Amino acid sequence: MFMISCGPSYDEQKRISRAEQAKRQKEDSLALKIGVLPTLDCLPIYVAKEYALFDTAKADIRLKYFKKQIDCDEALKKGRLEGAVTDIVRAERMKDKGIALDYLTATNAYWQLISNRKARIKTLKQLDDKMVAMTRFSATALLADYAVDSVKLKNENVFRIQINDVTLRLQMLLNNEMDALLLTEPQATTARLYKNPVLMDSNKKDMYFGLIAFKTNSMKDNRRKQQLEVFAKGYNSACDSINKHGLKHYANIISKYCNTDEKTINALPKIKFKRIISPRQKDIDTARKWLGKQ
Repeated sequence: MFMISCGPSYDEQKRISRAEQAKRQKEDSLALKIGVLPTLDCLPIYVAKEYALFDTAKADIRLKYFKKQIDCDEALKKGRLEGAVTDIVRAERMKDKGIALDYLTATNAYWQLISNRKARIKTLKQLDDKMVAMTRFSATALLADYAVDSVKLKNENVFRIQINDVTLRLQMLLNNEMDALLLTEPQATTARLYKNPVLMDSNKKDMYFGLIAFKTNSMKDNRRKQQLEVFAKGYNSACDSINKHGLKHYANIISKYCNTDEKTINALPKIKFKRIISPRQKDIDTARKWLGKQ
């Protein structure tokens, strides 16, 4: 009884809990929040976070994890994030919707159009009357259209199926529920390991749509600018480290954040990660031209 009487009351516990919650919310609102996905283009951000390459004395940088690009972009639009890993097509469409964005850097993201080996699709022309998984108004949708147009198939004869979760998209391929789909790394490597044919590679088409974007209005004050400088410095250091040591050196991080296995990590192609660099105007123009037709 004595111990109970000395403890905080229920009302006091609630008050402390509310105060702690308010404190955490304030800290989160002041932090620089970046939306990330289970894809390899986010690896420099993961490495910078795990190896403390972001100067925490100068900036509180927090990663917010999403399984779907569409959810990540929605959080950016609603102000729950200051920045996000996305693609040029989605970013340009957000701009069309009145969301002011600044492009910090292009990323090394690329996408492969991969078919289900059991569907026996080995060429783009064989996509006639087949299902292709992608995300609407994104780089994957643009590349699906590009593939169809390149072999002069009728648009209405190739069925675009919206599957936003990239992990689910891969599982649908492995479970023989989809004829073809667009994947980036490391999911594309997993698909190739299961002998699924690559019909098209955006790398070989000189099309690069990977992007990290920030909301213009949320980055105007000096505190945010300092946070962005810290982020950029840490990002560049992470790119240098990955390029020096190779992907296998960061196998644990890739496994943790991309939800992939050792076999896939060992089979990943050699990828050079670029330091902060503006996206190419030709890729922005390609995205704008495609969006204009939608």
